[in-house]
Formats: sequence, structure tokens, C-alpha cells
Amino acid sequence: MQQSNTYIITFSVILTVVLGFLLSGTSELLGPIQKEAEALDTKKQILGAVVDAEKIAAMKPKEIREFYENTISSKVVNINGEEVTEQGGVAITAEAVNVAKNYKKPAEERLYPVYIFHEEGNEDKVVSYILPVFGAGLWDAIWGYLALKTDLNTIEGVTFSHAGETPGLGARITSKDIQSRFQGKEIYNESGDLVAVEMQKGEGKDYSSNPHMVDGMSGATLTAKGVNNMLTNYLDAYKSYLEKVKGNS
Repeated sequence: MQQSNTYIITFSVILTVVLGFLLSGTSELLGPIQKEAEALDTKKQILGAVVDAEKIAAMKPKEIREFYENTISSKVVNINGEEVTEQGGVAITAEAVNVAKNYKKPAEERLYPVYIFHEEGNEDKVVSYILPVFGAGLWDAIWGYLALKTDLNTIEGVTFSHAGETPGLGARITSKDIQSRFQGKEIYNESGDLVAVEMQKGEGKDYSSNPHMVDGMSGATLTAKGVNNMLTNYLDAYKSYLEKVKGNS
């Protein structure tokens, strides 16, 4: 039986409203769960710069949270290396800073989180300093965390992630093989200039004797350039903070 236009319109409106309520309810229900999952993933990435990935993979979510709370302290600084505790009357924590959103601002206006890895339960026994980095790869955003030993020069480790690099090529920045190449490299040269670490073009060369170079990724030159720019830009932004910590030491 053919329905009237009024019936069809009424039915469509009711269906739209019902589906809207269902989607809204689902979003409110899953929102906190999604945020918690994202926060856990961030903690894993931060810890991944200083702790073996296999150890983290073997830990349950609760264990990761507890380990993070017992080994990581944090602060927020500006480009001048000054600690920032509030903005517009609102308290600021490193965990609450959205590095991706800050990346859209001029470097001098950004907030820069610092994560300090210390002996479990003892904040006075600092092991390394972990700095977030963010940039652009070939297709989309790339980001990561770079850990420096207490000399604030030698790289303890890195973790890299990406939003859309090519599988088997640029996406290899997430692999242990690529990330391990940065371990033991140095960000300052013999003259005391901050030169960061540069991933080279091509792959298969030995850069073990050069503290500022690492082997590249075959077929992923533009992603490698993105990594280089990301490290250079963010280490330069953290330079004042690093020098202040060195001075205090």
C-alpha cells in the first residue's frame, strides 16, 4: 500500500531523532573509554623511549599506569626554558598539553612538555629526560618521544609514530630496527653546537663512527627528511631548557 507523503516525512523525522539519540548516547558512553585508551597509548610511547618495548608489551594496562606514575614526573616549559604552571588562570600539566594542536602555533607560543624518567619511587634519581617531538612526514603527521641521558647530549632512545606513512617504507619509523639506530647518538657536536641527529639518504651504510648521523630508509627519503626536520625543530625549541638544566647541574 502506498504511503502518504506526510507519513513518510513523519517516519523519517522520528527515525532521525531516534538514531541521533542513540549515536549521542553511544558517544557519551564510549568517549571516556576512548580517552583512557589514548592516554594509555601515550604513556606507552613515552616509556618506550627508555624501556624495552617487549617489557611494556608484557605489562597489563594497570601495570603500565602504575609503572608510569612511579617512574615519570613531568613539567611544562616555554621556548625560553621557563616552567609554565598555568595559563589564563588554568593549571597546566604536561599530560594535558596537546602537542599536535600546539604544533599549529608559532614555536615561541607553544607549550613544551618535559617528562623526567627516574628510579622507581625516587624522583631525585633522574635517569633521563624525555622530550615530545612533532612534525610532518610524506603524507601526514609524524611524532614521537626522544629520551636524553642525564648528560643531556646522548640519546637514550626514541619512539616514532605516524598517521599515514607508506607501509614498508616511511612507516618503518615505528620499527625497532629504525629506532635503535638513534641510541647512543649525540645532539651536540664537539664545539657545543646543537646539531641534532640526521637520518641519511639511502640505506645500508655504516654511520657508527659518526655520532650525529644514522642510516636512512630505502625508498623513504621524504619521511626521513620529515624526521630530521622534526628533531631539529623541537630540539632547538628545547635548547634553552636543556642549557638551564645543565647550568643547574
